[in-house]
Amino acid sequence: MVEMDIQNQKDDRNIDVDKVGVKGIRYPITVFDKETKTQQTVALINMYVNLPRDYKGTHMSRLVEILNEHKRMISIRNFSDILSTMKKRLNAESAQIEISFPYFVMKPSPVTHSKGLMEYQCTLKGTLNKGKDLVVMINVPINTLCPCSKEISSFGAHNQRGEVRLQVRFRKFIWIEDLIKLVEETASSDVYSVLKREDEKYVTEKAYQNPKFVEDIVRDIASKLQHNPNITWFAVESENFESIHNHNAYAYVERDKTRQYSRK
Repeated sequence: MVEMDIQNQKDDRNIDVDKVGVKGIRYPITVFDKETKTQQTVALINMYVNLPRDYKGTHMSRLVEILNEHKRMISIRNFSDILSTMKKRLNAESAQIEISFPYFVMKPSPVTHSKGLMEYQCTLKGTLNKGKDLVVMINVPINTLCPCSKEISSFGAHNQRGEVRLQVRFRKFIWIEDLIKLVEETASSDVYSVLKREDEKYVTEKAYQNPKFVEDIVRDIASKLQHNPNITWFAVESENFESIHNHNAYAYVERDKTRQYSRK
C-alpha cells in the first residue's frame, strides 16, 4: 500500500504561512572557543521555513535530518550552509534557525586568580530569504553601583547584579569572548563564579570607584560599537535587579549603522 503524501496536497484557503517548523529541539552541539578551539554544550534549537499557500503542510522531519547531517558542529561559519540546505530540501523561499546555548568561559578572580567557569547564555539567529541575515546575542551578568546613592550617602552606596543583553550584526567572524569582554569592561565591576576575600575587597572597591546607571552602561557599549567597523547593527539593553527598589532599572539602545553610512 502506497502512503499518501498529505503535506503536498493542495490547500484552498489561499493563506501563506510565514513560519512553520520545529521548536524546542534539545541537541548536543560543538561551538568554536577562542581559548580551547571548541567546546561541547547543549542547545535549544528552533528551525522554520515558509509555506506557500498552495501546500497543506511541510516535511518537518527533514529539518531534524538536516541538523543531524552537520554532526553536531554548529558555528557562525556554517550557518549559511544549514539555511541553504533547509531552503533546498523543503522547497522553501525562506529559512530561519535559532540556536540558544550556555557558553562557558574559564575566568580567574581579579586578585587571587582563583579559576571558575562563568556561564553566558548565547543565541545565534540566522535567516535566509532573498539575502542572508545573522544575529549573535549574548547575555552577560554584571555588577553596577548607583551613582546617585553614592552621591547622597555619607558612607556606602547600594549596588546590585544586573544583566546586559547584546545583539549584533557584523561583516566578518566575531568571537563570543570578545563581545563578553566588551560588555564587562563597561560595568562597575565584573561578576565572578569564584571569589576569595581579597577578591571581594577588590570587586567592592572597584565598583564603588566606578558608579554606573543603566543609562551609562548602554551608552558606553553603544559608543564602543559605533567605532567598531566590523559591527553593522546592534541592540543593547541593560537591566539592574535592584537591591533596594521593588522594581528593575532598564535602558535600551539600538542603532543601524548601515543607515547612518547611507546618509553620509
